[in-house]
Amino acid sequence: MKKIGVLLILLIMVSIALMAAYPSFAASSQHFYREGDDIFDDWHVCRTRAYGADGFFQITGETAFRPIIALESLGQNVDRAYRLGEQFAEKYPDQHQRAEKIFYFVRDKVRYTPDIDQFKFEEFAQNADELATTVEQKGIAGGDCEDMAILLAVMYKGAGYRSAIVLPPGHAAALVYLPDYKKANLLELKGESSWVWAEATGRNNPLGWIPERYSGAKLAVYEITEEDLSIEHPPTEPETEVAKTSGSLPILASPFVIVICLMWIISMFRRRRS
Repeated sequence: MKKIGVLLILLIMVSIALMAAYPSFAASSQHFYREGDDIFDDWHVCRTRAYGADGFFQITGETAFRPIIALESLGQNVDRAYRLGEQFAEKYPDQHQRAEKIFYFVRDKVRYTPDIDQFKFEEFAQNADELATTVEQKGIAGGDCEDMAILLAVMYKGAGYRSAIVLPPGHAAALVYLPDYKKANLLELKGESSWVWAEATGRNNPLGWIPERYSGAKLAVYEITEEDLSIEHPPTEPETEVAKTSGSLPILASPFVIVICLMWIISMFRRRRS
Protein backbone atom coordinates (compact mmCIF):
# COMPACT_ATOMS: atom_id res chain seq x y z
CA MET A 1 0.00 0.00 0.00
CA LYS A 2 2.84 2.38 0.79
CA LYS A 3 4.28 1.86 -2.68
CA ILE A 4 0.90 2.62 -4.28
CA GLY A 5 0.60 5.76 -2.16
CA VAL A 6 4.03 6.92 -3.27
CA LEU A 7 3.14 6.25 -6.90
CA LEU A 8 -0.08 8.24 -6.54
CA ILE A 9 1.81 11.20 -5.07
CA LEU A 10 4.33 11.03 -7.91
CA LEU A 11 1.46 10.87 -10.40
CA ILE A 12 -0.11 14.03 -8.99
CA MET A 13 3.23 15.88 -8.95
CA VAL A 14 4.05 14.89 -12.52
CA SER A 15 0.56 15.86 -13.71
CA ILE A 16 0.79 19.32 -12.15
CA ALA A 17 4.28 19.89 -13.58
CA LEU A 18 3.20 18.79 -17.05
CA MET A 19 0.11 20.96 -17.10
CA ALA A 20 2.11 23.98 -15.96
CA ALA A 21 4.93 23.44 -18.43
CA TYR A 22 2.97 22.24 -21.42
CA PRO A 23 2.81 25.04 -24.00
CA SER A 24 -0.73 26.21 -24.57
CA PHE A 25 -1.17 28.43 -27.59
CA ALA A 26 -4.65 29.26 -28.76
CA ALA A 27 -4.36 30.43 -32.33
CA SER A 28 -6.58 31.37 -35.23
CA SER A 29 -4.09 29.57 -37.45
CA GLN A 30 -4.46 25.85 -36.88
CA HIS A 31 -1.64 24.40 -38.96
CA PHE A 32 1.78 25.92 -38.48
CA TYR A 33 4.52 24.38 -40.55
CA ARG A 34 8.23 24.66 -41.01
CA GLU A 35 10.21 25.52 -44.13
CA GLY A 36 13.92 25.57 -43.49
CA ASP A 37 14.51 27.65 -40.36
CA ASP A 38 11.20 29.51 -40.58
CA ILE A 39 7.68 28.83 -39.30
CA PHE A 40 4.62 29.65 -41.42
CA ASP A 41 0.90 29.80 -40.61
CA ASP A 42 -2.32 28.94 -42.48
CA TRP A 43 -2.02 32.07 -44.61
CA HIS A 44 1.58 31.19 -45.57
CA VAL A 45 2.80 34.19 -43.58
CA CYS A 46 6.22 33.68 -42.03
CA ARG A 47 6.01 34.21 -38.27
CA THR A 48 9.75 34.09 -37.63
CA ARG A 49 10.76 36.78 -40.11
CA ALA A 50 9.49 40.33 -40.69
CA TYR A 51 11.36 40.82 -43.97
CA GLY A 52 10.43 39.71 -47.48
CA ALA A 53 7.18 39.26 -49.39
CA ASP A 54 6.02 36.51 -47.01
CA GLY A 55 7.38 38.09 -43.80
CA PHE A 56 4.81 39.09 -41.19
CA PHE A 57 5.52 42.81 -41.80
CA GLN A 58 6.51 42.45 -45.47
CA ILE A 59 9.48 44.78 -44.97
CA THR A 60 11.00 45.32 -48.40
CA GLY A 61 13.02 48.50 -47.88
CA GLU A 62 14.16 51.08 -45.36
CA THR A 63 10.64 52.47 -44.92
CA ALA A 64 8.57 50.19 -47.15
CA PHE A 65 6.51 47.62 -45.28
CA ARG A 66 2.99 46.20 -45.05
CA PRO A 67 1.91 44.53 -41.77
CA ILE A 68 0.08 41.60 -43.35
CA ILE A 69 -0.17 39.76 -40.03
CA ALA A 70 -2.72 42.35 -38.88
CA LEU A 71 -4.87 41.44 -41.89
CA GLU A 72 -5.28 37.95 -40.41
CA SER A 73 -7.64 39.55 -37.87
CA LEU A 74 -9.54 41.99 -40.11
CA GLY A 75 -12.13 41.86 -42.89
CA GLN A 76 -13.33 38.33 -43.55
CA ASN A 77 -10.90 37.06 -40.87
CA VAL A 78 -12.41 39.11 -38.02
CA ASP A 79 -12.24 37.22 -34.74
CA ARG A 80 -11.60 37.82 -31.04
CA ALA A 81 -9.36 40.88 -31.08
CA TYR A 82 -11.71 42.88 -33.32
CA ARG A 83 -14.69 41.74 -31.21
CA LEU A 84 -12.89 42.93 -28.09
CA GLY A 85 -12.58 46.34 -29.69
CA GLU A 86 -16.30 46.32 -30.42
CA GLN A 87 -17.02 45.53 -26.77
CA PHE A 88 -14.95 48.54 -25.67
CA ALA A 89 -16.92 50.71 -28.11
CA GLU A 90 -20.20 49.56 -26.53
CA LYS A 91 -18.93 50.11 -22.99
CA TYR A 92 -17.16 53.45 -23.45
CA PRO A 93 -19.01 55.92 -25.71
CA ASP A 94 -16.48 58.70 -25.10
CA GLN A 95 -13.80 58.35 -27.79
CA HIS A 96 -10.87 59.55 -25.69
CA GLN A 97 -11.77 57.40 -22.69
CA ARG A 98 -12.32 54.38 -24.94
CA ALA A 99 -8.91 54.81 -26.61
CA GLU A 100 -7.25 54.98 -23.20
CA LYS A 101 -9.11 51.92 -21.89
CA ILE A 102 -8.03 49.84 -24.90
CA PHE A 103 -4.45 50.99 -24.46
CA TYR A 104 -4.45 50.14 -20.73
CA PHE A 105 -6.00 46.75 -21.49
CA VAL A 106 -3.12 45.77 -23.77
CA ARG A 107 -0.48 47.42 -21.59
CA ASP A 108 -1.68 45.64 -18.44
CA LYS A 109 -2.76 42.30 -19.90
CA VAL A 110 0.29 41.61 -22.08
CA ARG A 111 3.60 41.26 -20.24
CA TYR A 112 6.65 42.13 -22.26
CA THR A 113 8.35 38.79 -23.00
CA PRO A 114 11.18 38.35 -25.53
CA ASP A 115 10.38 35.80 -28.24
CA ILE A 116 13.48 33.78 -27.40
CA ASP A 117 12.15 33.23 -23.87
CA GLN A 118 8.64 32.32 -24.95
CA PHE A 119 9.13 30.46 -28.22
CA LYS A 120 12.89 29.74 -28.41
CA PHE A 121 13.07 31.77 -31.61
CA GLU A 122 14.81 35.13 -31.93
CA GLU A 123 11.66 36.35 -33.69
CA PHE A 124 8.15 34.96 -33.53
CA ALA A 125 5.16 37.21 -34.18
CA GLN A 126 1.70 36.44 -32.79
CA ASN A 127 -1.39 37.69 -34.53
CA ALA A 128 -3.98 39.75 -32.67
CA ASP A 129 -6.47 36.90 -32.20
CA GLU A 130 -3.85 34.57 -30.74
CA LEU A 131 -2.86 37.16 -28.16
CA ALA A 132 -6.47 38.11 -27.39
CA THR A 133 -7.42 34.45 -26.94
CA THR A 134 -4.59 33.89 -24.46
CA VAL A 135 -5.66 36.97 -22.48
CA GLU A 136 -9.27 35.79 -22.41
CA GLN A 137 -8.34 32.27 -21.30
CA LYS A 138 -5.54 33.04 -18.85
CA GLY A 139 -6.10 36.66 -17.89
CA ILE A 140 -2.64 37.60 -19.10
CA ALA A 141 -0.37 36.88 -22.07
CA GLY A 142 3.26 37.25 -23.05
CA GLY A 143 4.37 39.24 -26.06
CA ASP A 144 6.92 41.71 -27.35
CA CYS A 145 6.62 45.07 -29.12
CA GLU A 146 5.22 43.87 -32.45
CA ASP A 147 2.67 41.61 -30.73
CA MET A 148 1.34 44.51 -28.64
CA ALA A 149 1.33 46.85 -31.63
CA ILE A 150 -0.64 44.36 -33.75
CA LEU A 151 -3.19 43.74 -30.98
CA LEU A 152 -3.65 47.47 -30.35
CA ALA A 153 -4.07 48.26 -34.04
CA VAL A 154 -6.71 45.57 -34.54
CA MET A 155 -8.63 46.38 -31.33
CA TYR A 156 -8.67 50.06 -32.26
CA LYS A 157 -10.13 49.14 -35.65
CA GLY A 158 -12.82 47.07 -33.94
CA ALA A 159 -13.60 50.00 -31.64
CA GLY A 160 -14.17 52.30 -34.60
CA TYR A 161 -10.83 54.11 -34.85
CA ARG A 162 -8.28 54.48 -37.59
CA SER A 163 -5.03 52.85 -36.57
CA ALA A 164 -1.54 52.30 -37.89
CA ILE A 165 1.68 50.38 -37.21
CA VAL A 166 4.86 52.42 -36.82
CA LEU A 167 8.33 50.89 -37.14
CA PRO A 168 11.19 52.83 -35.56
CA PRO A 169 14.62 51.15 -35.90
CA GLY A 170 14.39 47.74 -34.22
CA HIS A 171 10.97 48.40 -32.70
CA ALA A 172 7.22 48.44 -33.37
CA ALA A 173 4.35 50.45 -31.90
CA ALA A 174 0.80 51.45 -32.80
CA LEU A 175 -0.79 54.77 -33.70
CA VAL A 176 -4.44 55.71 -33.19
CA TYR A 177 -6.23 58.60 -34.89
CA LEU A 178 -7.61 60.69 -32.02
CA PRO A 179 -8.48 64.31 -32.89
CA ASP A 180 -8.46 66.87 -30.05
CA TYR A 181 -6.72 64.54 -27.61
CA LYS A 182 -5.11 66.92 -25.08
CA LYS A 183 -2.97 64.51 -23.05
CA ALA A 184 -0.26 63.91 -25.66
CA ASN A 185 1.58 65.53 -28.51
CA LEU A 186 -0.29 64.72 -31.72
CA LEU A 187 1.70 63.31 -34.63
CA GLU A 188 1.28 63.98 -38.31
CA LEU A 189 0.69 61.22 -40.84
CA LYS A 190 0.05 62.05 -44.49
CA GLY A 191 -0.81 65.62 -43.61
CA GLU A 192 -3.15 64.66 -40.75
CA SER A 193 -1.86 65.74 -37.34
CA SER A 194 -4.24 63.89 -35.02
CA TRP A 195 -2.34 60.64 -34.53
CA VAL A 196 -1.38 59.44 -31.03
CA TRP A 197 1.50 57.06 -30.28
CA ALA A 198 0.49 53.89 -28.37
CA GLU A 199 3.57 52.39 -26.66
CA ALA A 200 2.34 49.51 -24.49
CA THR A 201 5.71 47.91 -23.68
CA GLY A 202 6.19 49.87 -20.43
CA ARG A 203 4.14 48.99 -17.37
CA ASN A 204 3.48 52.65 -16.49
CA ASN A 205 3.30 54.19 -19.95
CA PRO A 206 0.37 56.53 -20.61
CA LEU A 207 -1.27 56.70 -24.02
CA GLY A 208 0.73 59.11 -26.15
CA TRP A 209 4.11 58.58 -24.50
CA ILE A 210 6.94 58.24 -27.04
CA PRO A 211 10.40 56.84 -26.20
CA GLU A 212 12.90 59.68 -26.38
CA ARG A 213 15.26 57.72 -28.62
CA TYR A 214 12.64 57.71 -31.39
CA SER A 215 12.12 61.45 -31.33
CA GLY A 216 13.35 62.68 -34.70
CA ALA A 217 14.16 59.15 -35.90
CA LYS A 218 13.24 58.00 -39.39
CA LEU A 219 9.96 56.11 -39.01
CA ALA A 220 8.07 53.76 -41.31
CA VAL A 221 4.29 53.98 -40.87
CA TYR A 222 1.43 51.98 -42.40
CA GLU A 223 -2.25 52.65 -41.74
CA ILE A 224 -4.24 49.48 -41.12
CA THR A 225 -7.16 48.89 -43.47
CA GLU A 226 -9.29 45.87 -44.28
CA GLU A 227 -7.23 44.80 -47.30
CA ASP A 228 -6.97 41.39 -48.87
CA LEU A 229 -4.22 39.30 -47.32
CA SER A 230 -2.01 38.59 -50.31
CA ILE A 231 1.56 37.39 -50.69
CA GLU A 232 3.49 37.83 -53.92
CA HIS A 233 5.10 34.39 -53.92
CA PRO A 234 3.36 31.99 -51.50
CA PRO A 235 5.50 28.96 -50.64
CA THR A 236 4.57 25.48 -51.78
CA GLU A 237 2.85 23.28 -49.21
CA PRO A 238 5.46 21.49 -47.08
CA GLU A 239 5.65 17.77 -46.71
CA THR A 240 5.30 17.82 -42.93
CA GLU A 241 3.14 19.99 -40.71
CA VAL A 242 4.08 20.57 -37.09
CA ALA A 243 2.08 21.56 -34.05
CA LYS A 244 2.72 25.05 -32.70
CA THR A 245 4.65 24.81 -29.46
CA SER A 246 7.65 26.48 -27.89
CA GLY A 247 11.21 25.63 -28.83
CA SER A 248 11.81 23.72 -32.03
CA LEU A 249 8.12 22.87 -32.40
CA PRO A 250 8.11 19.09 -31.84
CA ILE A 251 4.80 17.24 -31.70
CA LEU A 252 4.04 16.50 -28.05
CA ALA A 253 1.68 14.17 -26.27
CA SER A 254 -0.89 16.07 -24.22
CA PRO A 255 -0.71 16.05 -20.38
CA PHE A 256 -4.08 14.26 -20.34
CA VAL A 257 -2.73 11.36 -22.38
CA ILE A 258 0.38 11.12 -20.20
CA VAL A 259 -1.71 11.09 -17.02
CA ILE A 260 -3.95 8.33 -18.42
CA CYS A 261 -0.84 6.27 -19.23
CA LEU A 262 0.49 6.70 -15.71
CA MET A 263 -2.85 5.69 -14.20
CA TRP A 264 -2.87 2.58 -16.41
CA ILE A 265 0.62 1.66 -15.17
CA ILE A 266 -0.52 2.03 -11.55
CA SER A 267 -3.61 -0.11 -12.16
CA MET A 268 -1.42 -2.83 -13.71
CA PHE A 269 0.86 -2.67 -10.68
CA ARG A 270 -2.11 -3.12 -8.30
CA ARG A 271 -3.45 -6.08 -10.28
CA ARG A 272 -0.12 -7.85 -10.07
CA ARG A 273 -0.03 -7.37 -6.28
CA SER A 274 -3.55 -8.74 -5.89
